[in-house]
Amino acid sequence: MSQDEFELLVSDALDDMPLELAALIDNCVILVEDSPPPDEPNLLGLYDGIPLTERGTGYAGVLPDRIFIYRLPTLAICATADHVREEVHITVVHEIAHHFGIGDARLHELGYD
Repeated sequence: MSQDEFELLVSDALDDMPLELAALIDNCVILVEDSPPPDEPNLLGLYDGIPLTERGTGYAGVLPDRIFIYRLPTLAICATADHVREEVHITVVHEIAHHFGIGDARLHELGYD
């Protein structure tokens, strides 16, 4: 799957978010990259930032949080385009949940492994 096709899937996953939640995302960019950091080659996504729940009154003038969605490891675990779409959706939701301050344990309880 090409970079453009994969980016479209990420865009579609974002478009599927309820507008009420999308409106709450603050100072955050979503980036698609081919590969994760070398020390975590199987990582599908990564949230890098300060969750909304941890931002205090001193939160100002900071660079945007970043959500990375990694194309190559996602493609490596998926056999079909439909499976890629499903994994991208799960990964996007998972990483946005981190932006909202929801931890991995709770996400696993909700089925976002």
